[in-house]
Amino acid sequence: MGEFKVHRVRFFDYMPSAIRAMVFSTRTERLALARADGALEIFNFSDNYFQEKVLPGHDGRAVEALCWVGPRLFSAGLNGEITEYDLENLRPRYTVEAYGGPIWTISVNSQGTLLAVGCEDGTVKMFEVLKERIQFQRNLDRQKGRIISLSWHPSGTLIAAGMMDMIRIFDAETGRATHRLLVDRGAGASKSKEVVVWSIAFLSDHTIISSDSAGKVQIWDGLNGTLIRTHLITKWDVLALSVSQDESSLVAGTSEGTVVQFQFISSTVDRLDKDWVRTRTFKNHSHDVRALAHTETAVVSGGMDTQLVVRPLLDKVEKNTRESAMRKVSFPHRSLVCCAKKAGLLLFQFPDHLELWRLGESDGYGKLGGSLPVKRGPEKLIQLKRKGEDHICCSALSPCGGWLAYSTVTSFRLYRLQNGSISICKVSKLPKDLLPAHQLCFSTNSSKLFASSSNSSVVVVALNELECKYLGTLKAKYGCRQPVHQLSASDNGKWLATANTDCEVHVYNLDKLKLHCTVPVYGSCPTAMAIHPTTSNLVVVHADQQPLPEAKNVLYNQMALRSLPEPDRVLHSHGFKICKDFQHLLCVSLLEDHSLVVVERPLLDIVSQLPAPVRQKKFAT
Repeated sequence: MGEFKVHRVRFFDYMPSAIRAMVFSTRTERLALARADGALEIFNFSDNYFQEKVLPGHDGRAVEALCWVGPRLFSAGLNGEITEYDLENLRPRYTVEAYGGPIWTISVNSQGTLLAVGCEDGTVKMFEVLKERIQFQRNLDRQKGRIISLSWHPSGTLIAAGMMDMIRIFDAETGRATHRLLVDRGAGASKSKEVVVWSIAFLSDHTIISSDSAGKVQIWDGLNGTLIRTHLITKWDVLALSVSQDESSLVAGTSEGTVVQFQFISSTVDRLDKDWVRTRTFKNHSHDVRALAHTETAVVSGGMDTQLVVRPLLDKVEKNTRESAMRKVSFPHRSLVCCAKKAGLLLFQFPDHLELWRLGESDGYGKLGGSLPVKRGPEKLIQLKRKGEDHICCSALSPCGGWLAYSTVTSFRLYRLQNGSISICKVSKLPKDLLPAHQLCFSTNSSKLFASSSNSSVVVVALNELECKYLGTLKAKYGCRQPVHQLSASDNGKWLATANTDCEVHVYNLDKLKLHCTVPVYGSCPTAMAIHPTTSNLVVVHADQQPLPEAKNVLYNQMALRSLPEPDRVLHSHGFKICKDFQHLLCVSLLEDHSLVVVERPLLDIVSQLPAPVRQKKFAT
């Protein structure tokens, strides 16, 4: 394989934002989560928990709660607005003002026809879900304090609201409050300190479960308005609740970083009646657990430590399998690093700016695996701040290091770089067809820029010293609507491959600017791809991490696979396996001088995930 000089890059100081809310759709098996900077992420749990979409944040958008209505995603925030998102173009579709001050919570009835939001001014506002928009319907009886949490009864006729020191039950048809449940402030608590009912769940048997700032999980009889049982699980806040779909299990997240599970079972072997019994405690977070989702087989949690944790329930999955392993998602599944191979430059993408670095140099020789003496250290050349309030969604650096481009959901910008004088100049005249993009890529000779747009289309632009010229738009087959998340151009400049979140891979002929072929669809989303520089073979790896077949194996397409018996179908499925030992790598690239660039996650982030004895022994300094 030969020798390589390896640049170990540890100066990409990327820090994800805290997780504020999450919601899981059993219909689509998608998890949506919102971060503190307003960004939204969509994970496909049926495809190995792949992060298939990212909607960039916005300075003025603070998402406090999320809600799925079928395949549609809504959010509400402390800016007092309800937003529906365009998941095909990865941007907000429209925003509706609720006119009730900051919104703390949002919930949909089981029929998917009414949205309820809880507001600062004490109102629960109902919105009718129409085909294209939502429309205000009515207010429920106004209360004196803010509405912190909401939960519909599965019948859609009642709705429970968590407030300060109490829970209200409303008749959804009349808008009248039918019950008031007073929440105890706890033994030894200050009389002047109100208890916040952070989360609430309304079960089909009219049981109401609440969590509050006094560290309690309480079980209520929603028909009579009486308290059944109190579980004191922490001295601090219990911030989130989530109930399994069959209502047999409940999880609660605390500000200590723990997740506590309750199950509806008999408390002793000889008893026939069931009760909510505390069964497990998980400690997977270092700070507040702000959001939870209880799927059929796992508990999903997130919070201030920025990590998304998927904790399988071992009584629901087969032990010692990949499905039984706990997962921590710390970094995006999309690339935030771009390497200019010919120029030895790196571009780092942050939500609000870009950083351009020059790699260090060494003229010494050393032993295999050893460190070489550094002649010139890495140097930060440029920090480019974005314009406007929209966060950066994609960026690219040309292989020659002479061009830099980035896009937000509302604007596109292209810059000319002069490496000798370390200067940057904005290209002011851009083709009108060059719209905001989902993904960017330069050709190997830096003469073309490819920008993926709506409906899986790609805009091709020619670059030279004098102008930026529109060449054409590459369009996929009719009916493609999902965004392109992977672009790969061949070294000879003839081919461009694209992949979208519908698992479709298209190959275009750049000489003719036409679709050349569509690769047979594999049932897992592509996570990376490249075109071989000499053979022009397209290599695609997928999220399912299936093993690579032997050279003698016949590779079947999906239609042929479906015609095989089930055991043979498993044997003949194909794809690449990704080694788990490399999960801490953010980018790997080979430079023109055959040295290897390895961009690693920050060292402290890696150390923090090691067991305590190892951490203390090896990294005490």
